[in-house]
Amino acid sequence: MEQKSIRRLDELFAAEPDRLSKLSFEAAGIYFDWSKTHLDQELIGDFLGRAEAAGFARARESLFSGAIVNASEGRPATHVAERGSGSPEDVDLASARRLRMRALVDAIEGGAFGDVTGILHIGIGGSVLGPALLVDALGRRSPQFNVRFLSNIDGAAFDDAVRPLDPQSTIVVVASKTFTTLETLTNFEAARTWLSAAGVGDPDGRVVAVTANPEAAVAQGIDETRVLQFGEGVGGRYSLWSSVGVTAALALGWNEFEALLEGAAEMDRHFRFAETSANVPLLAAFADRLYAEQFGCQTRGQFAYDERLRLLPFYLQQLEMESNGKSVTNAGKPVANPTAPVTWGGTGTDAQHAVFQLLHQGTVLVPVEFVAVREGDDAQDPEHHRLLLLNAFAQGAALMQGRESDDPQRSYCGNRPSATVLLDRLDARSLGALIAFYEHRTFANAVLLGINPFDQFGVELGKQIARQIAEGSDEESLDPSTRALIERAGV
Repeated sequence: MEQKSIRRLDELFAAEPDRLSKLSFEAAGIYFDWSKTHLDQELIGDFLGRAEAAGFARARESLFSGAIVNASEGRPATHVAERGSGSPEDVDLASARRLRMRALVDAIEGGAFGDVTGILHIGIGGSVLGPALLVDALGRRSPQFNVRFLSNIDGAAFDDAVRPLDPQSTIVVVASKTFTTLETLTNFEAARTWLSAAGVGDPDGRVVAVTANPEAAVAQGIDETRVLQFGEGVGGRYSLWSSVGVTAALALGWNEFEALLEGAAEMDRHFRFAETSANVPLLAAFADRLYAEQFGCQTRGQFAYDERLRLLPFYLQQLEMESNGKSVTNAGKPVANPTAPVTWGGTGTDAQHAVFQLLHQGTVLVPVEFVAVREGDDAQDPEHHRLLLLNAFAQGAALMQGRESDDPQRSYCGNRPSATVLLDRLDARSLGALIAFYEHRTFANAVLLGINPFDQFGVELGKQIARQIAEGSDEESLDPSTRALIERAGV
């Protein structure tokens, strides 16, 4: 897109009396304020033209109709069908799998596994990040089970995960799309050993497998009655809506899981049917493109001003960087523009005393996004929550306004962009809508860039080399530095 002279934020507010009303939106019960970004109506008009030229409407309909949108792997992306928003055929398949999942949840709650006090959920990447976010955000006050998540292959991580669990009353959920992932299977074998060492007579009888490859799970010794399947078209980082969410459904209750899906479906309807000029995920993608392409911003800061959303920045790191961290187009040609920025962040107010120095006075421009919740946790002191919200809003104001001083050490240049996402309350429905918003924003960015957000070949090479080294092959092809490190570590 043509480079244009862009006014300061304070000038934009002065020139546009109705700026707030034009750049703030409500969708699926969430308030989105993009008025403190450098978007204006002229830029939005240009981006709308770009979206039309990129075939945004056609690509969006392909996503919801079950067409092939992951061309490199020849697949549709059917995560929207998991919440009832895809093609009728895909929705029917997802519904049948969800009924099977519900039956297993009912069986566990009804005592089919005996007395269950804990769940050890094993996976990696999207097989863990999504369920962990849900349980941490929504299951703090009245957890039905002691839920622990394990992804790292480090033995210390395994010890930490199982320490508070009673092996006699713990079930193990193993989530892997292919059921061949080295880290997941290694941790699964460690869990079997842990159960056996504690005297559990039938360790495999306490295992639930979640996979798109049920044959591989059965080959690992898991009875097919305890294998939950999800579709090949559901990518790992989009999988929390599927059977991968079984741990969340157990921890939170089935009604909460259904409410999560309903909230996501409401955001689906907004993204699919709203006019492009008021389509919140698309407008958010316009801001992303503006800062990456015209301001040269290589990162975006994501700050959750609610302790219950402390895992959201980590979840978004995978969603956005694994989806859009690409350098070639769908046609395999070099991409013309910067793709995904580095997504990073933390929790307010801790982050204010760690990284906000750079955000306010550093030489690197970082667009910032605040996520906050209007109503605090019922058990929380209301004054604490009020101060938390005021801090979030004040940071956005300070980034934009700045402050001049005769002392350059105490000067703030201002004109630093931020957006604010404000939920009325943090419940299953609103969290489902929020996560779906970020999914659709990621997809909209990919359409504008002409890239495929649904493959992730970039994660494979290092894993392949590690496997070859572990098997004792191909060491001679390694560089001298890597060979020396292997020798020094004695591995």
